Order: sequence, then C-alpha cells, then structure tokens
Amino acid sequence: MNNSKKLGINTSCVHVGEVKDEQFKGAVSPMYMSTSYAFDDVAIKRYPRYFNTPNQEMLCKKIAALEHTEDGLIFSSGMAAISAAMFAFLKTGDHVIIQQVIYGGTYNFIVSEFDKYGIEYSFTESDKVADFKALIKDNTKILYIETPSNPLLGITDIAAISSLAKAHGMLTMIDNTFASPINQNPADLGIDIILHSATKYMGGHSDISAGAIAASKKHIEQIWKTAINFGGNLSDQTVWLLERSLKTLNLRVKEQTKNAQEMATYLEGNENIDRVYYPGLKSHPQYELAKKQMKGFGAMLSFELKEGIDAMEFQNALQLIKPSMSLAGLESTTVSPAQTTHALLSEKQRLERGIKDGLIRFSVGIEEAEDLIADIEQAIEKVKS
Repeated sequence: MNNSKKLGINTSCVHVGEVKDEQFKGAVSPMYMSTSYAFDDVAIKRYPRYFNTPNQEMLCKKIAALEHTEDGLIFSSGMAAISAAMFAFLKTGDHVIIQQVIYGGTYNFIVSEFDKYGIEYSFTESDKVADFKALIKDNTKILYIETPSNPLLGITDIAAISSLAKAHGMLTMIDNTFASPINQNPADLGIDIILHSATKYMGGHSDISAGAIAASKKHIEQIWKTAINFGGNLSDQTVWLLERSLKTLNLRVKEQTKNAQEMATYLEGNENIDRVYYPGLKSHPQYELAKKQMKGFGAMLSFELKEGIDAMEFQNALQLIKPSMSLAGLESTTVSPAQTTHALLSEKQRLERGIKDGLIRFSVGIEEAEDLIADIEQAIEKVKS
C-alpha cells in the first residue's frame, strides 16, 4: 500500500505490510517457511539470511510506515539490530558519543567490543545536548541516544541532537523502544536511524524475541550489507507472529500509556514511595520537553520505595503484577535494574547513573488501574507488617 503515510495509525498497523493471500484469499498473511527459493529467472533471489523472504520483506514495510521512514529491517533481537547498525557505519579510528544512561546490554556491547576494533567511544555526563557537543572530535561519526532512557526515563532533546549532528556531518541513532512508534517518531525530528527491541511493545505479548531498524533506503542498504554477514535474521514463524502483534500496537500502547499516567500519579502521592520517574508527571525535570516531542508519555516508569521497605520483598509480595525480566507485555511487570538490565555494570557505574539497588522499573500493562493500585498497596502492607 503506497499511501501508508496518509492512513490512520490503526489502519497502518492492520493493513500496511500484509502478505496478500492470492491463492485462498485468507484474511491474514500466509506464512512462508521455505529456506530455499528459486534463483533463475526471478527478480529477487530470496534467502532468510538476506532479510528478504516474503514475510520479512513485507513486515519491514509495516515498521517503516509506523516510524515514518523509507525502509526497515528486522532482526532476531534488539541487540542484533543495534550491533549491526553500529558496525555498519563505524571502522577502526572512528569515534562515537553515547548517552550516559542507556540500556545495560547496549553499554556492555560498547565497552566489551569496540576496543577490539579500535573504535573510540565517549559517554556523556547527562542527557543534555551540551554534553554531546563538548565531546565531539574530528573523528566522531555517530551520536547515540535513548529517550525515554532505561531505567530512569530521562528525556533527551531529539531535535537538538539531530541539529547538532547535521551541523558536524554525523549520523544520529536512537533507541526508541520505551516510547514505541505510537508515542514518538524520531524521524520526524531529524534522526537518521531508529532502533527497537521489538521483543517489547512491537511484540507486546511476552512471547517473541526480535529487533527492528527504521531508516532511509540509503542507510538501510548500508546496514543490510553488514547484517547479512552477522546472521541476525529472524525466523519467518516469528516474523509472522510479530506482524500479528503489530496489528494491535496502537490499541495496546494507548491503553498502557493511559494506565501508566494513572499509576505514576498514584505512586507520587503514596507516602511509602520515595521517588517516581515518569515523564508524564509535572515534577519530572524534562516534562515540558517530553510533552513537546512525544505524542504520549509511554507506559514505562520507575520508582524507589521509602527506606526500610525492601524492594525484593515488595516485588515478591505482589500478587497480580509479575516480577519479570522483560517489559512491555500486556501484563504489568516489575524488575530490579541493578540485578538484571544493568547487572553487568559495577556498583560505582550504576550509582553514577543514578541506578540505586532499590530502584524498581515498572512496565504498566492493560489491567484496570484500580486493580494494580490494590496490588501495590497490599504488597507494601505485607512487607511493612
């Protein structure tokens, strides 16, 4: 469908990037499981590792439409997408600037791998644009940001980062996982390459692992040349499941975002909560910026319990909300970043980034907010008694 940008968001979620069932006229995309296709007298030589099986090809069109870009690629995980994108544009002697508070897996990838290839990197002191500007060198090639950030929900000025990069001839990359394409479209603000852990909101049901990139055709072509060597393609069965999930993306994320606003407001007023991190609260230091560049504040928040209330005991006392490793499913979940997403950082590194041992990340699902509130209150009372 060529006029996807003119379609409504729900229509795009459902119809763009469908694989047409020309034989039986089924209502959903057929699944092409073949790993071997014809090579003679065909327009495209298809092969799963080349990201161009029928299901792969069409799903990329849906993701590009949702992120307002020309093209896209899908991967077996978010880290497969991030590593392919980085290595597609970096070589020995290049320099990249990375926002300080990012997903722990991304941080570990950079500090574990870049030195091997002679790629220089610098982490900012904060998410302020001035911090990025101060670190620019003659060999800086990429500015990398994550907003809202994991797990403290910091907000980076996307348009300002884009302008800074363009003024210096650099590329910009953003991890847009926490916002999803429903709440934020970085391409509209000038970002070059948009990355997702599609395991999260795009998948949305806690049952698949996937990654995604959205960008211009030119940039996707360059990433593709690197990606086919890394072998991070997604199986067509999972591709089919991801396309199924994206059909309800807007409905799910809108409901989760509404719930998150209610939960953040409740938690901020709870005497047993020391601090709440959510960009939709006016107390958030970057509330106005978030309101300017986001269409919704997202369904992720973090909070710290009052001293004396043990974070793990509290999570284990929850009956409805699940202590769980990942996020963005239909069900509400909590996790301790110090023990999971940022466990590979030293205690000093975590504390420098504001990630305390008692910090709890809260992924808000589609349950009724009053049920979630009741669960939190009973868990607090159980731990305090």
